[in-house]
Amino acid sequence: MTKSASIFSVGVLVGVLVASAVYAFVSGGGSDVAGGRVLKLAHGLDTSHPVHLGMVKMKERVLELSGGRLSMDIYPSGVLGSEVQCIEQLQSGELAMSKTSTAAMESFIPEMGVFGVPYLFNDEDHFWDVLDSPLGKELLSVGKGTGLIGLCYYDAGSRNFYSTKKPIRSPDDLKGMKIRVQNSRMAISMIEAMGGSPTPIAWGELYSALAQGVVDGAENNPPSFYSSRHYEECKYFTPDAHTRVPDLLMISSKIWMSLSGEEKDWLQQAADESSIYQRELWAQKTKESLAAVVEAGVEIVDCDPSQFQAACSSIKDTLVGTPMEPWLNRIVEEAEK
Repeated sequence: MTKSASIFSVGVLVGVLVASAVYAFVSGGGSDVAGGRVLKLAHGLDTSHPVHLGMVKMKERVLELSGGRLSMDIYPSGVLGSEVQCIEQLQSGELAMSKTSTAAMESFIPEMGVFGVPYLFNDEDHFWDVLDSPLGKELLSVGKGTGLIGLCYYDAGSRNFYSTKKPIRSPDDLKGMKIRVQNSRMAISMIEAMGGSPTPIAWGELYSALAQGVVDGAENNPPSFYSSRHYEECKYFTPDAHTRVPDLLMISSKIWMSLSGEEKDWLQQAADESSIYQRELWAQKTKESLAAVVEAGVEIVDCDPSQFQAACSSIKDTLVGTPMEPWLNRIVEEAEK
């Protein structure tokens, strides 16, 4: 073989290897590599977020439990697509795992909309009692037929109102106000019931919408209110805790079914432990965020949550005959025990 032919052959071989590696990266949610299997996990949060840090803990535990035979590659900050795009990649098996909000899951698993029912949970203890119960575990698996299985819940706190114009002390204050909501039927119904004008806007566009007066306020948890810098435009924060909407760690059904029983056990145990760890981080982050916005001049508004609850109590009646109804009834029953 001539020298030029030899160089050409080596070049072809290198090209094939590179192409194979790229194909494995973009086309598979999990891959077998020397020493073990690696699962791809993607999400849209930054690397300082408690959910991301919880996932890092999960990766560490998976490695420890499996003795290096199972691992995870984490892709944060939306590098593999938006939340909805990641969910679609889970369904096709292109991605192994992703963090999703229950609001985004409504379009894929209607039952998840139950988390958007305002004042469904009495308090934080009731919320976690339900999620940690067999009922909560059962709800994680309800989307199996859609190609999606839940591994665990992550704390996303309670959602609360904040505004640019005036303090929101009661539902009357919401009348005539344009409030940004997630693109969720339940969130839209809640604002309408309270007399406000719900306005779905992408999260990344909300700061400018508040600054330009496109909307008069929004609703979210304290860490998001702080990290988004919305407190620069909104000087009133009302801790009414109208919803407690968890984040979900979802896995592709295709990937899950390809795992051995031992691998499933490692992954589930690591996910459960990461959930507990993330809740601790979230509690601290919430405390720090509230202190920071107060220092920046935000008023924490006194309110009576029961007034808001009464204003939207009829929403539960609209769920009769929907996939959410049985779950709603079971959660209410759980609270009455």
